[in-house]
Amino acid sequence: MRAVVQRCSRAEVRVAGHVLGRIAVGFVVLLGAGEGDSDDDLAYVVEKIATLRVFADAEGKMNLALTDVGGAVLLISQFTLYGDCRKGRRPSFVHALEPGAARAYYLRCAEALTARGIPVETGEFGAMMDVDLVNDGPVTLLIDSRKTF
Repeated sequence: MRAVVQRCSRAEVRVAGHVLGRIAVGFVVLLGAGEGDSDDDLAYVVEKIATLRVFADAEGKMNLALTDVGGAVLLISQFTLYGDCRKGRRPSFVHALEPGAARAYYLRCAEALTARGIPVETGEFGAMMDVDLVNDGPVTLLIDSRKTF
């Protein structure tokens, strides 16, 4: 499972001109599920999102998590995180999880973050969305439940 986490001062998502989700301080999380992902992958990503210490403390150091700053998450489904661009000019998405299972993980991610006391707003799974955000910092991080260095 992959997530791109962007620290923001505000963000919103629209579908067909209608606002579906809006947050102030927090994270915009682009979430993609890949073939072979499991509950362990989901738990890993949720734990990382919930506990990342990337908000400034009183001394200006990145030392605070979402719950410390009263932050929220705008969660956006993003199968293109599994786009493979190594060959040719058009990405291949063969390693993205099929939509039904990916949607289930997306919804479970939102539920798991909410259960941890983090307010979550969402887009619409599978829809063409317009996402606006003010990336604070900018701080953008990649979480990959399978990537090892």
